[in-house]
Amino acid sequence: MNKEQITDIFFDLDHTLWDFDKNSGLAFERVFKTFSIPLKLADFLEVYEPINLQYWRLYREEQIDKQGLRRGRLNDAFAKFDLSYPLETIDAMAVQYIEELPKDNYLFDGTEDLLEYLKDKYKLHLITNGFHGVQHKKLQNSGIAHFFNTVTTSEDVGVKKPNPKVFNHALELAGVAAEHAVMIGDSFEADILGAEAVGLHTVFFNYRKQQVEPQRIVVDDLPSIKNYL
Repeated sequence: MNKEQITDIFFDLDHTLWDFDKNSGLAFERVFKTFSIPLKLADFLEVYEPINLQYWRLYREEQIDKQGLRRGRLNDAFAKFDLSYPLETIDAMAVQYIEELPKDNYLFDGTEDLLEYLKDKYKLHLITNGFHGVQHKKLQNSGIAHFFNTVTTSEDVGVKKPNPKVFNHALELAGVAAEHAVMIGDSFEADILGAEAVGLHTVFFNYRKQQVEPQRIVVDDLPSIKNYL
């Protein structure tokens, strides 16, 4: 990647800039209080977080719909503790969780500093598989919406990353050719492989420390991105 030829940078939001796990835990804390859930929150989150990632993968692959995602991840997580709730209660929990989620807006360390560093050098954009309304609330509430020229959500396009339609839509919206753009994200499948399939350069934010091919640009923290852009 020749940074002299780069004009636009696309970011993922959840797990890349916006600290999803921390904010999600705070949202669940309020949900647990409302519904008097008889579990330690830390124990629940340890079980829930990998289940949530599995359900997002199914959702990304069009194997389940939004309702299936929201119901399934809760049902499966509670089942690990031999708990079950009526469907109406699960749906009510899911609704409150989505309402609570954008209220806390912790960002990964270095997010605002990195965006300030990049904004005068490149046009910045977002591509996210999250739900349109929720993602825009996160951007506004966390104070980083003004950094981005365009925002593409999977709901806007009707398909999800890594589907090439998402990236092509984002490129068209931004008015940039793929060879002049970089995608930065935490999901190797959705962000990195998906972006590379349409010709974007990539930077893999590998804070989970997955094993990847050594020839790729990989960073473990956001400030390290400055070494490449």
